Amino acid sequence: MYKIAIVILNWNGRKFLERFLPGVVKYSSSPGMKVIVADNGSTDDSLTFISDKFKTVEVIELDRNWGFATGYNKALQQIDSEYYILLNSDVEVSEDWIEPVIREMDNNQTVAAAMPKILSYHDRSKFEYAGAAGGFIDKWGYPFCRGRILNIVETDNNQYNNSLEIFWASGTCFFIRSKIFHDAGGFDDDFFAHMEEIDLCWRIKNRGYKIYYYPCSQVYHVGGGTLPNETPLKLYLNFRNSLWLLLKNLPRESLFQVLLIRMILDGLAAMKFYFSLEWKKGNAILKAHISYFRYFRKMKRKRKKSNIKNKNLPSCIYKKSILFSFFLKKKKTFNELDW
Repeated sequence: MYKIAIVILNWNGRKFLERFLPGVVKYSSSPGMKVIVADNGSTDDSLTFISDKFKTVEVIELDRNWGFATGYNKALQQIDSEYYILLNSDVEVSEDWIEPVIREMDNNQTVAAAMPKILSYHDRSKFEYAGAAGGFIDKWGYPFCRGRILNIVETDNNQYNNSLEIFWASGTCFFIRSKIFHDAGGFDDDFFAHMEEIDLCWRIKNRGYKIYYYPCSQVYHVGGGTLPNETPLKLYLNFRNSLWLLLKNLPRESLFQVLLIRMILDGLAAMKFYFSLEWKKGNAILKAHISYFRYFRKMKRKRKKSNIKNKNLPSCIYKKSILFSFFLKKKKTFNELDW
């Protein structure tokens, strides 16, 4: 058994492995650590590259591309470790990126999962879109970050250099206790990719644990390495999974109202794409809602299995609309929001 397993899920990512795996190996070589690449049925020469260049890296070969959620679930079932660090293949790590976070988690057993500061690989003065300085959602289920609201990414001026309880930790670099990961059921396989870490973090919070951001560690993320932003497929996954996320985790008292308002807002977003003649993007939102209703009963069964007892929304949810705050109140940064 390892204390820490650094697990990189790879799919045809030879170019990223060549660029970033050497640094991961170099800065993850302390006793009790193991670097593992879980390969999602790659058809490039990723596996040959690893076997030729990195003898100490363990490889788990999956038979096909299972996506982020199922790919990690299948791989982590085969790894015996106290902590998992799930790391995107397009991330550059820095020296001493692991120990400070693990030390904080060792000292606070209520913290189930955590993330470091995530900066942009291409512009290291700025936060990176997918995680930044910690994840949150608003009352209607729209995710945003400390350091990134909608499409506005802040410059890192050390304004978020304090540790903080957050709502979700980014799957870009995701620290989690293995026992809690498995006890909570792991990622939801139906999500395939996108927002599965938010769903998992919400389920963990419903169990009474905390999620934390620790700026004592920082990494640099390329972003969009597997699926570029704003593609119809990514829109489809984000809108569909967001509805599933709400259905599965909201307290019963607010479930109907939140889902109704969210569907109205999604409809307005689709109309905006149609009026802009971006038909594929509008259709992606429509297909997301069709898929939501197709799997409605299945998600309700998952909700029932979770046995949600909280009547109130969990901590770290922004109790207002991030869209209203951003577009009408012109609040573009996290520190401007009225909590």
